[in-house]
Amino acid sequence: MSRLATKFAEFKKSGHKALIPFITAGDPNPEFTVPMMHAMAEAGADIIELGVPFSDPMADGPVIQRASERALEHEMSLRRTLEIVSEFRTSNQSTPVVLMGYANPVEAMGYEAFAQAAKNAGVDGVLTVDLPPEEAHECAALLNSHNIDQIFLLAPNSSTDRIKKMNLVGSGFLYYVSVKGITGAGHLDTSDVQRKLIDIRANTQLPVGIGFGIKDAETAKVIAGLGDAVVVGSALISKIEANLSAPEVARQEIIELLKSMRLAMDNQD
Repeated sequence: MSRLATKFAEFKKSGHKALIPFITAGDPNPEFTVPMMHAMAEAGADIIELGVPFSDPMADGPVIQRASERALEHEMSLRRTLEIVSEFRTSNQSTPVVLMGYANPVEAMGYEAFAQAAKNAGVDGVLTVDLPPEEAHECAALLNSHNIDQIFLLAPNSSTDRIKKMNLVGSGFLYYVSVKGITGAGHLDTSDVQRKLIDIRANTQLPVGIGFGIKDAETAKVIAGLGDAVVVGSALISKIEANLSAPEVARQEIIELLKSMRLAMDNQD
């Protein structure tokens, strides 16, 4: 059983809902990322999603696009992102790490080489935004052979047939995009999320993480009442962007936001 599967099995028994913060590796500089990952774990993060900087992040909104641009200015890459995970693993063996990125860097490295490198680094899950389940069998099989989960994005307009396909190829959890469009865009309609989850739950036993449009403790609490995990990204990246000359301020603001989300998620009465 993968580290993600083990964690979600524990969460299901305890009724715990996972908090999954997202940051981009190397934003605003490579030295910021590992200490931020440790700080997020201490602030209540159960799983860390680490963005792999990419020059054409078509699923991401301006906030995360600019995070990729800042990281790429420091020559961040897939290999350097894996080095960051390795460094994080030297003192944290328990917090699962999911890489989120695009297929091109993975294909350039080669699926088998990537799966082995990801295992060696301590990666637990991989979400390649532009790799559909129809084309992911080889990559998913190689990752699974190393106890790494292949995670897929579900959108509000994903059909029942598509949910079934992702359930067959995917593992770890399914990531439901709660708003139409790119990251950081759109209005979060919890009624729509609730209705869509009925269809998703009917066609998978995998846990469902919900992301996009979650900005504060209030929305995190509401989403924690619906799904198995809450993913927050743009709200954190915005704090980095607002404090580029003072990264310690950004780090503290991110910690405070995650703590407030954790507290709200744990108090569902």
